[in-house]
Amino acid sequence: MTQPLLIEHHDGVDWVTLDRPESLNALDPSLIDALNVYFQGLQRNRDTRVVVLKGAGQNFCAGLDLKHAMQRRAGQQEPPDVTESLDSQRRIADIVMLMRRCPQPIIALIQGAAAGGGFALALASDIRIATRSARMNCAFIKLGLGGCDIGTSYFLPRLVGVSVASELILTGRFIGAERALAVGLISEVVEEGGLDAAAEPYIDAMLAASPVGLRLSKEWLNMSVDAGSLEAAIAMEDRNQVLCSRSEDFAEGIRAFLEKRKPVYIRR
Repeated sequence: MTQPLLIEHHDGVDWVTLDRPESLNALDPSLIDALNVYFQGLQRNRDTRVVVLKGAGQNFCAGLDLKHAMQRRAGQQEPPDVTESLDSQRRIADIVMLMRRCPQPIIALIQGAAAGGGFALALASDIRIATRSARMNCAFIKLGLGGCDIGTSYFLPRLVGVSVASELILTGRFIGAERALAVGLISEVVEEGGLDAAAEPYIDAMLAASPVGLRLSKEWLNMSVDAGSLEAAIAMEDRNQVLCSRSEDFAEGIRAFLEKRKPVYIRR
């Protein structure tokens, strides 16, 4: 049986591929479980410093595997009770929470469809790069559900503002790559086949940072979004800088800067 999630590690980077191209990389139970296991395992992983998340084939992820869900429902004599439904819902939502908690920055490479749960995976990433074919939407409201699911009501307003977020959530309409770039949803638009190459400068820049500095930066970016004041944000920034300055990485970073070379940090 093939694995739904392909993980390749190269020089501190995990290249993670949703590998169900025949189903547009839709989220079935096996892929949901694999994503949960993978992102949970990053919490204490010091070898992986950056994660690149992508989809096999022509699409990123078409969201929940509706065919599988309907087949499963048809095979049940009675509809699932509230407890079972909530557990199933939370297993999917856990993925985006684990993505935000993991200390490694996540770069999402988006092509073709990123719909529903696939859109949520992209939103939960730290940096998004898309090809011109990318089409993203909150598909949930088109399926008889509410438009807010898997963290979209949290991520979207913070990325694009309440007005655009309301449009996307309340209508389920698609947003293409060019407009996504214009509203700040993605960082870059590239031609088809250029995603891996486009990710390399971001990866190189992150790997040039100290390991502890990179991790603390992601942690505080997450927390500062909800900081109660400028004073609270600066207090945490001060704490992080003091922690980083007490490590050997800081001394190596200064030496490398003065010697005009790439720093060589010790992995911890």
